[in-house]
Amino acid sequence: MTPTPDRGRQPEPGRLVRGGRSLARVLLVWLTATVTLWVLDDALSGFAMEHWWLAPVCALLLGLLAAVVWPLVMRVALPVAVYTFGLGGLVLLAVAVVAVFSVVPGVTLAGPVEALAVVLGTAVATVLVSALLAIDTDEIFFRRTGRRARRHVAGGASPSPGVLFLQVDGLGLPTLRRAVRDGTMPTLARWLADGSHHLAGWHTDWSAQTGASQCGILHGDNDDVVGFRWYEKDRRRVVTCSSPGDAAEIERRHSDGHGLLSQDGAGRGNLFTGDAAHVSLTLSAVPLLTRARGGRVRRDRIGAGYYAYFANPVNAVRTFVAALADVVRELVDAARQRRADVRPRIRRGGLYPLARAGTTVVARDVLVSALIEDMLAGRPVAYADFVGYDEVAHHSGIERADALHVLRTIDQQIGRLARAAELAPRPYELVVLSDHGQTQGQAFTDRFGESVEHLVGRLCGEPGDDPAGEEPPEPVRAPRSADGWQLGATLAEAGSGVGPVARLLTARRTHADRVAARTAPERPASRAAPDVLVLASGHTALVSFTAVEGRASLERVERRYPDLLPGLVDHPGVGFLLVRGEHDGPMVLGRDGTHRLSDGVVTGEDPLEPYGPHAAALVARMDGFTHCADLMVNSRYDPVREDASPFEPHVGSHGGLGGPQNDAFVLYPAGWSGPETEIVGAEALHRVLRGWLTDLGHLNAVEAGEARTSG
Repeated sequence: MTPTPDRGRQPEPGRLVRGGRSLARVLLVWLTATVTLWVLDDALSGFAMEHWWLAPVCALLLGLLAAVVWPLVMRVALPVAVYTFGLGGLVLLAVAVVAVFSVVPGVTLAGPVEALAVVLGTAVATVLVSALLAIDTDEIFFRRTGRRARRHVAGGASPSPGVLFLQVDGLGLPTLRRAVRDGTMPTLARWLADGSHHLAGWHTDWSAQTGASQCGILHGDNDDVVGFRWYEKDRRRVVTCSSPGDAAEIERRHSDGHGLLSQDGAGRGNLFTGDAAHVSLTLSAVPLLTRARGGRVRRDRIGAGYYAYFANPVNAVRTFVAALADVVRELVDAARQRRADVRPRIRRGGLYPLARAGTTVVARDVLVSALIEDMLAGRPVAYADFVGYDEVAHHSGIERADALHVLRTIDQQIGRLARAAELAPRPYELVVLSDHGQTQGQAFTDRFGESVEHLVGRLCGEPGDDPAGEEPPEPVRAPRSADGWQLGATLAEAGSGVGPVARLLTARRTHADRVAARTAPERPASRAAPDVLVLASGHTALVSFTAVEGRASLERVERRYPDLLPGLVDHPGVGFLLVRGEHDGPMVLGRDGTHRLSDGVVTGEDPLEPYGPHAAALVARMDGFTHCADLMVNSRYDPVREDASPFEPHVGSHGGLGGPQNDAFVLYPAGWSGPETEIVGAEALHRVLRGWLTDLGHLNAVEAGEARTSG
């Protein structure tokens, strides 16, 4: 691989030209605000200026307020802006406008409502004029900050390019190809057409979900990550990847301190840190944010991206307007699906429209801001997860209009990062990848009239209470939307800074957690039968017999519940199940045949045949996990229709074997060495990414040797 440090860089214009452009932009923004104030003077009854010349004066004051006062306010009240999708920040700015305009003779401003209209009006007008005249405010910021950063690192910067790994969560290779072909993702399409990047696929593990994939990609080890949630008999506990405490425990088990980002890297919006020195929106780091759970982390690990983004009031307006538009879009799209009777579909309502906007707008914008900070700081490597597409595809469908719209917005942000990379103090290469895809189908409960938990309970006998004397496991704390963890991490980190508002929020949250721990009633996880626990994880259902120590054998299950195994394999929604026999070892059972994994002997039709050539090896690996469930049930996949019914209430889903959910991708610079063999499993992808970093000189001698040996 031959690094290309200066590829794509453009020579900067002379100082005089740059100064003239900057002055012209400032004058244009000032003129736009002045004209907007004249219009608002006529349109608002609660806002009046006695003289025409007061408008340019007030416009100048608004500019000074935004440039000087507002950043100081955000240092104190940053969580208010993040928690309210930018609206709280606008209210604070409106109050400041009332205070400033009150000292200007001849200006009448009735109150905060009129002030909010003034703030919104001037900000929206500025954004629109800048867009119409192609004024790239990002470029202004990048060039100014980039020049300072380059002067700061002059003589000490590494000649090797930095790397941004950009994960588009849940985007399968087939959907990516359609998006590139049909113009949904023009940035990636241009890279492929120009030959600057190559595209390769990779096959996920059986547990095709972010927990297993990111643990393998970032730490090189995803052993015993059984699903998005699973039951551990030895700890009598349900583990959920979307729980901050569980995510921290999973990372503790798999991190050796030499993860993909261990060389002064940055992790943004991920489940795990990858041993990065700089993290934000990262779930496994959330327990470190409060004194009650291990003390505060370093100052530079908190709030990266938040302040840089919300310090500009125009960004607060942009976030609020975009979030509001996304809420409206969700309501309209959901209504359109209902009117057209689109199938499959699920009910979309409650708080989901707000959660969607938080994921597709707020978290995304803060994530991009943090990555820009990383590039301007010259960090060697960063890994970020854009979860918006996965979130919307779960509820809408993998290739429906609103999911493809989210892909388009992510592609725009990738293009924005590429432009920023050209102005960073060191060159950067961009790698775009996914952690898994999604397979679409009608939810199991909707298609068959009962949930998988009810099915297992019915085959075992009537569900009952826990047997006396058995200590119940901890309750399952899984959100309806699995991707809500990123929004939760955003809010937790925004409320864990050093300002008075952040300290108040942290104290209140810590107190609430302690009270909840003392007073919350102990209730078990949902059970299918008195000693049978069923956990749905996308296209996989994990059945554990909690009264049995260790792994329950096939023979023992047959004796205790004679109708269970025949009933499951005969069910039209079940593709296969994994169980371990006392004499035959791990067995895969299907409706018309069995597959003995120890020697590959197939009786009848191979139940794994529809799931691809890697299915047997991936299922056998799962069987070797310490906390593999007693029964692992995979949904039935129809290869003709590319359809499968997830055990959770989703339209597009993942987490098992079958279809596009297992077809992920990696898009990498053309000058790099491509994978020599098919990439199977997240650990194998980790070795490929690690090899690229080694070739670029980012790993030390010991790690470089390990990467080449393992590769």
